[in-house]
Amino acid sequence: MSGNAENGFLLPATLLIFAMNFYPMLQAFVLSFKTGIGNNQTWGGLSNYARLLKDGVFRTAITNNFFYLIIQVPVMLILAIFLACLLNKKDLRGKGIYRTMIFLPCCTALVSYSIIFKTLFAYDGYINTVLLKLGLIGERINWLGDVHTAKAIIILALIWRWTGYNMVFYLAGLQNIDDSLYEAAKIDGASPFAIFRKITIPLLRPTILLTTIMSINGTLQLFDESVNLTGGGPANSTLTMSHYIYKASFEYNPQFGYAAAMSYVIFIMVAILSFVQMKVGDKR
Repeated sequence: MSGNAENGFLLPATLLIFAMNFYPMLQAFVLSFKTGIGNNQTWGGLSNYARLLKDGVFRTAITNNFFYLIIQVPVMLILAIFLACLLNKKDLRGKGIYRTMIFLPCCTALVSYSIIFKTLFAYDGYINTVLLKLGLIGERINWLGDVHTAKAIIILALIWRWTGYNMVFYLAGLQNIDDSLYEAAKIDGASPFAIFRKITIPLLRPTILLTTIMSINGTLQLFDESVNLTGGGPANSTLTMSHYIYKASFEYNPQFGYAAAMSYVIFIMVAILSFVQMKVGDKR
């Protein structure tokens, strides 16, 4: 009886998850093989996927996503580990305040923080004004209008917002490491770097794997920063795959089947990268 009761409690949640998640995924998969809109949709087979291979804008969006991934994810995670180790010291005064301050950016809404960075780095924004007054630049810089600086600002914004989020995971992992391991290593004469490399990193490996997978998946699905910070410009140089899917669905002549095909390409990328990371990170 108890088993049937438990199944009864799980049934509403299971149906809700299927209706809100899995059914739309199946519908999107079917849609990716169709062309046209509404009642004019026709079965197009693999035409949408074949079109992706010839789409230069989509290749640009993929390149941009992986550019952010390769630079931002390692920098963010290394900084998060460093801050977690620093704020895990027992003799550090005010560490609760420091932890809160570093984590607070994560509580900022995605749209809000994108607009904040856009305002700061505007042509007549605060950053240019301060640099001019300090004499560090001779004229205002068009941060968001240059290909290289626009990408750098997106990376900076991502690091600012998500470092504290990952730091919390590492803090939790560090607090589960027995202090006796560190004390024994110090008695044996191990240097701080050796302790970090031989004890901290191996014992944090599951947490590092988790945060790496989440960060890579999130970067491949990057949307808000491209839309609200740079608008994908200049000349699609900061456009992301999710932003391009949005444009194909709602801004261009609606191409829902083509957008669904792009979304499944992202899904496959995320699945493959997650599988590879799990295999590489699993030391069993």
